[in-house]
Amino acid sequence: MKNSGGEIIYIGKAINLRSRVRQYFQTSSQATSAKVRNLAPNIAWFEYIVTDSELEALILENNLIKKHWPKYNILLKDDKTYAYIKVTLGEAFPRVISTRLHKKDKAKYFGPFVSGQTRLEVLDVVHKIWPLKRCTKKLPLNTTERPCLNYHIGQCKAPCAGLI
Repeated sequence: MKNSGGEIIYIGKAINLRSRVRQYFQTSSQATSAKVRNLAPNIAWFEYIVTDSELEALILENNLIKKHWPKYNILLKDDKTYAYIKVTLGEAFPRVISTRLHKKDKAKYFGPFVSGQTRLEVLDVVHKIWPLKRCTKKLPLNTTERPCLNYHIGQCKAPCAGLI
């Protein structure tokens, strides 16, 4: 939604665009929130983008809010974003971790994951199949270091203890 100056004042998504737009112009004060009552008089025109799926719409909404910082969007304005799975290829012994920061580094990123549960399930499967390093210790270390718990339960080969 844009104001008369062409500035984006609100970004939203809808499965049914007609009913979503209608809610902003209802006359009943009980049916609308204070935010909508303040937003509606400032709307000059609507611009819309059609996506192929709800997931794509969620990700697009998140990216547009972070890019334009509309006045009436309260959620997603903070630095939080959807999570990614990161493979740290720049390390001697790569790790597979969860992150919300997508940096331009030597790592490989997979995602974004809208569902935190799905992301955790993927990480669990990866760690069960491949016993990769999980700790953040910088290598090489003194080889007298004791292996961590992940080594003892068979989920790491203990490069920090010099066993690999």
